[in-house]
Amino acid sequence: MPTVSPKRRLTAGAALVVAALVTTTACGGGDGDGDGDGKGAGYNAALNKVANPSKKTGGTLRMVGKQDLDSADPQRAYYGMSWDFMRFYTRQLVSYDTKPGKASTKLVPDLAESTAKISADGKTYTYKLRDGLTWEDGSPLTSKDVKYGIERIWAKDTITGGPGYLRQALDPKGEYPGPYKDKSKDKLGLKAIETPDDKTIIFKLPKRNGDFEQFLAMPSGSPVKAAKDTKAKYTSRPFSSGPYKFQTYKPGKKIVLVRNDKWKKSSDPIRPALPDKIDVTISANLEENDKRLMAGDYDVDLNGTGMTQSGRVTAVQKHKDSVDNMHTSFVRYVALIHTAEPFNNVHCRKAVFYGTDFAGLQQTRGGKLAAGEIANSTFPKAIPGHSDYDPYGVLARNGKPDPAKAKDELKKCGKPNGFSAKLTARNNNPGEVDAAEALQAQLKKVGINVDVESLDGADSASITGSPSVVKKRGYSMQMSGWGPDFPSGQGYAQPLFDSRFLVENGNYNESQIKDKKVDALFDKAIAETDPVKAGEIYKQLDKRILDQADWMPFLYEKNITWRGPRLTNAYMSDAYNGRYDYVSLGVQK
Repeated sequence: MPTVSPKRRLTAGAALVVAALVTTTACGGGDGDGDGDGKGAGYNAALNKVANPSKKTGGTLRMVGKQDLDSADPQRAYYGMSWDFMRFYTRQLVSYDTKPGKASTKLVPDLAESTAKISADGKTYTYKLRDGLTWEDGSPLTSKDVKYGIERIWAKDTITGGPGYLRQALDPKGEYPGPYKDKSKDKLGLKAIETPDDKTIIFKLPKRNGDFEQFLAMPSGSPVKAAKDTKAKYTSRPFSSGPYKFQTYKPGKKIVLVRNDKWKKSSDPIRPALPDKIDVTISANLEENDKRLMAGDYDVDLNGTGMTQSGRVTAVQKHKDSVDNMHTSFVRYVALIHTAEPFNNVHCRKAVFYGTDFAGLQQTRGGKLAAGEIANSTFPKAIPGHSDYDPYGVLARNGKPDPAKAKDELKKCGKPNGFSAKLTARNNNPGEVDAAEALQAQLKKVGINVDVESLDGADSASITGSPSVVKKRGYSMQMSGWGPDFPSGQGYAQPLFDSRFLVENGNYNESQIKDKKVDALFDKAIAETDPVKAGEIYKQLDKRILDQADWMPFLYEKNITWRGPRLTNAYMSDAYNGRYDYVSLGVQK
């Protein structure tokens, strides 16, 4: 799952201020059903517990984001913050529990009465829908709406950018053309999904997949009412099945959700629907956003990727009771693009690993507390597949570069005097351009001359996510961040490394890896029902990616996040990669 600055350098003094202050202790939050009087506030009050618990309804939840949703269309979205936000207006057969920390990764029934009834061979999943499910116009929500929403994923030329897991699991040969080219009368021709009646939906998998229910919990598993489907334009006005509906959507500027009066709490065990309104302002001025958060103009950051350097120092110094030092499952990385010369040569890729000052990148992004630990594995620590394997000695050298080995690899790849490369970084992701420029300076010392091009993160799907555009623009390296779509090796790594996930739009296999051994390891791990055994296979995959220097991880991310004092029911959700679970939030009036 992909992640989403005027000041270019983090001074050592600023890092020390953050380090000194963040280590101070403060009161934590509770788990009870309080009245939102602020007693749950305090530094790290939302880590593995609920800060300021309350059941009070009313008021406006005010959010600010440095960039817009990548799409408001549930079948097209892939940003973690978009998935979190979509809990306000989409529902799925199963979803994630509204509990803090690791407990949030449990799948619970949503539209369905229960989790799946699974056949003995593990290939058939059957669900019964709850009573009282409706759309925002009051019409019944049926099993056919769920099937149609999922089928939209097959319309790859129109519905671009979202995850492809359900396509791969239900139609691995790509035989279904999607609902817009479907010749069947009701446009429900995908044979792998059956709807014998309006309350029953049955999924028939060609082969077993232990993560299948995880796929259905993503927004791509959301129902869509066919009569309201405006195809590519659906992102401008999705039709709600949840407690809120769109009042306003001005892309890049404003989102306003208001209550969906046809939603019935009796049919929804997950969403408390506390605020009367959710008001989102999109502003690319990161430092100004932090100032306005601390001034009380906004309650929470939509993107959830942490505060800027100046913002976090001020927040921790003056408002530490509203600060959480979030542990995320994101890995910050640089993709080395195989189709771009000279990165089609493994030794040129290895030269980048040895020439990189990982400790310097960590410091540039804010130090260990504000940015996270130096990474050696392609997998985050919480995902089976992570190991201590460190073929380039990154941890052994405390993150420092090895210029001699870098130059040796340059000789092996036929570039003893170095080469030129073009690196992209997102200018609205805190610290990413800073880190790219730091890497530029580091690699120059070993003869690799890097040109940094900054891009708007909202354009990732159509620019860095398009191999043809990447080739046309001459990009050879991409800096970004990635977290698991769901907590398994498949949910984290398959979009990044599996050649079958390499697509022309919305591509996240940014290194453009086409390795049959990697694909075979995915198949072997996915068929394994024992998660421990699957984890051992993913360790082999991690080793393969590192040995081939396909993709360079450099940080296991943490961040410093603002929690507005008006917020109630704030808690960090592991299911949403260390963000607050937005659908549970309320506000004090």
